[in-house]
Amino acid sequence: MVEKENIILTKTFNFALVVIEVCRWLQTEKKECVISNQLINSGTSIGANIREAQEAESKADFIHKCSIANKESRETNYWIDLLVASKLLDGFNKTETLVSESLEIKMILT
Repeated sequence: MVEKENIILTKTFNFALVVIEVCRWLQTEKKECVISNQLINSGTSIGANIREAQEAESKADFIHKCSIANKESRETNYWIDLLVASKLLDGFNKTETLVSESLEIKMILT
């Protein structure tokens, strides 16, 4: 039997890689650590919670883990909005990807 790809697992993992990349860039190019630390915590937590949900002990546990991922997604969107509005992402070559993927993940989780 061929295992079907889990889109949200793949998307959140790939998104976490972009988050890591943008945070490295912010810290080296913009010398910005406070918001980048917040972003890396929430942006990588989305996928971690989704992965945990895959091994949930019950339906309630699954819903709880997905709910946490949704909250982390909303927080991540806040930090990205703040970075865009403050122009701290000016010069980062994957800003559009970061923004669109974060919104798509939020829509899937909602």
